[in-house]
Amino acid sequence: MFKIFTGFHLVEHYHKMKKEKRSSESHVLRKLIFALITIAVTLIVWNLPADSFGIQNLTVVQQRIIAIFVFATLMWIFEVVPSWATSISVIVLMLLTTSNSAFNFFMSGDVGEPLQYKSIMASFADPIIMLFIGGFVLAIAATKTGLDAQLAKVLLKPFGSKSNNVLLGFILITGIFSMFISNTATAAMMLTFLTPVFKQLPPEGKGRIALALSIPVAANLGGMATPIGTPPNTIALKYLNDPEGLNMNLGFGEWVLFMLPLVLVLLFIGWLLLRSLFPFTQKTVHLEIEGEMKKDWKTYTVIVTFIVTVLLWLFDKYTGVNSNTVAMIPFMVFALTGIINKYDLEEINWSVLWMVAGGFALGDALNSSGLAANAVKSIPFGMWSPVLILVVSGLICYLLSNFISNSATAALLMPILLVVCTGMGEKLGAIGGTSTVLIGIAVASSSAMILPISTPPNALAFSTNLVKQNDMVKIGIIMGVISMVLGYLLLYFLGTSGML
Repeated sequence: MFKIFTGFHLVEHYHKMKKEKRSSESHVLRKLIFALITIAVTLIVWNLPADSFGIQNLTVVQQRIIAIFVFATLMWIFEVVPSWATSISVIVLMLLTTSNSAFNFFMSGDVGEPLQYKSIMASFADPIIMLFIGGFVLAIAATKTGLDAQLAKVLLKPFGSKSNNVLLGFILITGIFSMFISNTATAAMMLTFLTPVFKQLPPEGKGRIALALSIPVAANLGGMATPIGTPPNTIALKYLNDPEGLNMNLGFGEWVLFMLPLVLVLLFIGWLLLRSLFPFTQKTVHLEIEGEMKKDWKTYTVIVTFIVTVLLWLFDKYTGVNSNTVAMIPFMVFALTGIINKYDLEEINWSVLWMVAGGFALGDALNSSGLAANAVKSIPFGMWSPVLILVVSGLICYLLSNFISNSATAALLMPILLVVCTGMGEKLGAIGGTSTVLIGIAVASSSAMILPISTPPNALAFSTNLVKQNDMVKIGIIMGVISMVLGYLLLYFLGTSGML
C-alpha cells in the first residue's frame, strides 16, 4: 500500500530489515522450534478426551475449533509466519476440518453440527472489511493528488518556527492524519517532512530525539480517535454492533465523540513529556515541506468526496446510512472518475484485511458452532470479578501488543472476552458493561509503544538512527500507562452513566 506514499523508502527499509532478520540462521532455527511446539500443542488439544475441557456437550467440531484457536494464538504470539498468513491458515483449516465442505473422513460419525463454509468464507466480505477498504482508498487518493502534503503545509503553518511549537504541530498533525490514514503511511510521510528539520538541529541536543519520537507517539495514539484509525478499533466495533450479538448500534460519530477528546488530551500530554524529557537547545527551526497539490478536477473531487464521506461518517445516526456503507462511496466515486485505477488497488493493504478476516472467522466459529454458548453454561464466569476481568484483559492486551501485531492481539482476545462478558451477565454493569472491556482492548493495544518492534511507526522512527531504544522505552512506558489509565477511566464513566 505504501509505494505511492511520501516516505516509502523508510517503509521499504523497515521491511528489508525485517526480512533480513527473518532469514538469519538463528532466527530460522528459533521459528522452526516454535513451529514444532505449536503443532505439537495443537495436536494434543485436537486429540484430548472431550471431557477434559470442562465444557458440557462439547462436540468434535467444537473441539477442533478450540484446537485451531490454540494454533492461531501460538502462531501469532511466536510470529512463526506473518500474522496475515496465520489468518489465512485459520480460515482454510476451518473449511477443511469443521465445515460442511470439509473432507469426508473429518465429518464421518457423530462430530456435531458443521459450520457453514459460506459463512467462513464470508469473513473476508464482512461489512467491517469494507470500512477498511474505504479508508485505504481515501488515503491513496489523497496521496496521488498531493492533498496530504498540502494539508501538512497548511496545518503546520500556524505553529510558526519556535521549536516547541513545531513539535506540537507535528504531534497534532500526525495524530489527525493517523485518524484516517494508515499509521505506518502517516509515520513515513511525517518523518520525511522532518528530514530537513533534523539537519537544522545540533547533534548534541535532544530536540531531534523529541521530534523523531513525536511521530510514533502521535501516530499510535491518534488512531484511537476513529473506527478506521487502527484495526483494533474496527474489530471492537464489529463485535459491539453484531446484530446476532451485542447489537449496540454504536455509530462512527459516537465513537469519535467520546474518543477524540481523549486523544487530544493524550497528544497534549505527549507534547509536554517530550519537550520535558528531550528539551531543545535550538529555540527555532524552519519548515520546508516539499510536494505540491495538483490543481485539477481530480483533486477537487477528492477534497469534496473526503469532506462528504467524513460528514456522513460523523452523522451516520441521523442519515440512517451506517459507516460501513458510507466507506463504499469514495471507492465508487474514485473508480468511476478514474482517480484510482486497477494498479492503485494493488496498494491496498490486503495483508491487514486478511489478518482481520481470520480473526472474524475465529469469532464467528465460536458463536455459530455453539461453542461460546456451551462455554458460558459450563464455566462459572458469573463468579468472576468485573474489575479483575477489566484490569487483567487490559494488561494482557498491552503486554502482547508490545511484542506482536496489535491487530492479532485484538483478533485473539476479543472473541474470548465476548464469551466471558456474556457469561458474566448483569455483573458487568459495575464497570459499564461489555463495551468497556472490548473498547478497552482497543485502547490498550494502541497504548503499547515501548519497543521498536511494538508498532511500525516505532520501527520507522528507530530506523532514523536518532532514537535509542531506552529513549523509546522511557516515553513508551509513561505514555502507555497514562493512555490506559485515562482511557479506562473514560470508558468506565461513559459505561456507568449510560452514555455508551
